[in-house]
Amino acid sequence: MNRKHFIRSVSLAGLGTALLPESLFAGRAISPETALGVAERYPELNAHKIAAVHMGEVNFHWPRLVGKNAKLDVHGQHHRERVLQIVTDKGATGWGQTGFRNQEEASAIVGKPLSALIDPQNGILAATPRHADIALFDLCGVVLNKPVYQLLGAKGDLETPVYSGMIYLDELEPSGNPAGLDKVMENCRWDYDYGYRQLKVKIGRGFKWYPHDKGLQTDIDIVNRIQAAFGKDTGVLVDANNGYSLDDAKAFMTGLKDVPLVWFEEPFHEEAGLARDFRKWMNDNGYRQTLYADGEYQPDHELCMQLGKEGILDVYLPDTYGYGFSSWVRLMPELIRNKTLASPHAWGTFLKTNYTAHLAAGLGNVVTIEGVTCVTDDVDFSGYRIVNGKLKVSEGPGFGMKLLKKLA
Repeated sequence: MNRKHFIRSVSLAGLGTALLPESLFAGRAISPETALGVAERYPELNAHKIAAVHMGEVNFHWPRLVGKNAKLDVHGQHHRERVLQIVTDKGATGWGQTGFRNQEEASAIVGKPLSALIDPQNGILAATPRHADIALFDLCGVVLNKPVYQLLGAKGDLETPVYSGMIYLDELEPSGNPAGLDKVMENCRWDYDYGYRQLKVKIGRGFKWYPHDKGLQTDIDIVNRIQAAFGKDTGVLVDANNGYSLDDAKAFMTGLKDVPLVWFEEPFHEEAGLARDFRKWMNDNGYRQTLYADGEYQPDHELCMQLGKEGILDVYLPDTYGYGFSSWVRLMPELIRNKTLASPHAWGTFLKTNYTAHLAAGLGNVVTIEGVTCVTDDVDFSGYRIVNGKLKVSEGPGFGMKLLKKLA
């Protein structure tokens, strides 16, 4: 199956968290006119008013220290994520990741009926603060006793391919006694044993951390080594974090030995001429089926949409939270029309990985999910499971994750 047919069949079958400009998000919000009828269609939501909001943080850690990528230094291991909990006058609660800075900002929704804030099929309304987006979707699911993916239409599969997004330049750590490339292989093995059957490998070593030529060759060597070790049943993806030139990208792919690369993410920041040249080169040099993925870091949205229409850009990547869950809900039909696949950026936390699973199961068109393996005592997310390299979405109400700590 060639790449074009692959994209078409996936689209129809339903396969840095930088915020985008507020103007772009607002342009995808539901107008009051469009929102008319939410209360009539969802009387249960209209019966619930927001009584209180609570802010707090959940603690989590990755199973190992995560090192450098092409441009950023060590990512660490132990982290926190700010969350918002919403309580209605009838005692229903929903929660989720938030960007609100304080309780006062979050309190703007208090006193309003749930139906005046969100349409479960289309997302938050125009006047609703965007940082309440995730928690409101969770609350809708709780009130209606349905998982979010069902609210969105259940157009996709309940299990979606998932890749490990945690294969970094870990040979460079610790700084005083670098472990070498065997450490990268050890981390790949850990992720494989955990259940992943796709591994996304960070490349771009020559941008900052290695002499250019040595870094490029090391990128080639480690990807060849991973493919040889894990075989054709494990898909390899690569991500240069915009650390390559066009010539670097071509040289890297030329150096690979029988690697059926699943995708190449962010070889360089999207630019029309470079992107068209790169796609043509891939088509002409044995990589017609390799997906070109971009749009994670400060994307030029309109350019990415145009490149998707042209069949140059295969996968669009804006962040699940940074772009906005509701924005993704409203963007997906356009991507499907353009035959552009989606894989919302989820790096950082398991929360975004699991939110993305609902976009995939609810809307389809998600080719694979970025898996971020985490350990936490603050959240029960046992409803999500990796089975045969696919992430199975939770069937619980809302996003199906239980907050185990009390927020202030």
